[in-house]
Amino acid sequence: MPKLAESGTTESIALRAFAALEHIAVAPGPLSLDEFTSALRLPKPTVYRILTLLKDAGLLRREPATKRYTIGPRLTAFAVDLWRSDTLRAQWHRALEEAVADTGESCNLTLLEGSKVLYLDRVETRQPLRLHLEAGTRVPLHCTASGKLFLADMTPVDARRLLGEEPYERFTNKTITSFELLQTDLKKIRKTGIGTHDCELFDDSVAIAVPVRGSGGAIFAAVAVHAPASRESIKSSLRFVDALMRAAATIAATLSPVAKGRRT
Repeated sequence: MPKLAESGTTESIALRAFAALEHIAVAPGPLSLDEFTSALRLPKPTVYRILTLLKDAGLLRREPATKRYTIGPRLTAFAVDLWRSDTLRAQWHRALEEAVADTGESCNLTLLEGSKVLYLDRVETRQPLRLHLEAGTRVPLHCTASGKLFLADMTPVDARRLLGEEPYERFTNKTITSFELLQTDLKKIRKTGIGTHDCELFDDSVAIAVPVRGSGGAIFAAVAVHAPASRESIKSSLRFVDALMRAAATIAATLSPVAKGRRT
């Protein structure tokens, strides 16, 4: 990222703040003041003032225990509102519809929002036995397919920091409540690139998730398929990976400079 102008103009301050938001938007996890300072190549006092301004506006959130910065509720709300009114919504929703047609099961698109997974969009299967979740639902990281996929993209230190104190909340008798046990799943996900959920948040529910990566390689979002455990298993759900990857590729293509240029 090029160094921004050092002048004190309003335009310069706005550009610096926007650069900070761009950086946190693609970061794999919460960032420290030093990491922001290194990325923006500005004096630390200047960066601190910018981050404080963004935090006070609700665009960033500072974690009390670690003092690291992550996306704030106002920035997430803005992104969701923008998505809902943009032509991207139709393209992404259509990609999910095609995935549901290919798999016969419910599919959703999720984002990492602070320490939660946000359901940005979801298309339900027509089968009568299904788990119904609305867009806008927020679920934990440690016991969901998308959540574990996001965690696997972070360093163990960042993932542990984001999850907070142990034991993690238990939802079923299969919920993993310690980081040591969760690490076993995360290591598998780093190798396979596929997040898994096996009745850990909801009984009789399995899911797998694949990443949607931005141009920088970081995970921007995840596409997942859900099914009742009485109908599918993690093993049988793996036959849906190709369909999920096609949906993820379609969504990722809309984020590329070429795709953006076609919409302008």
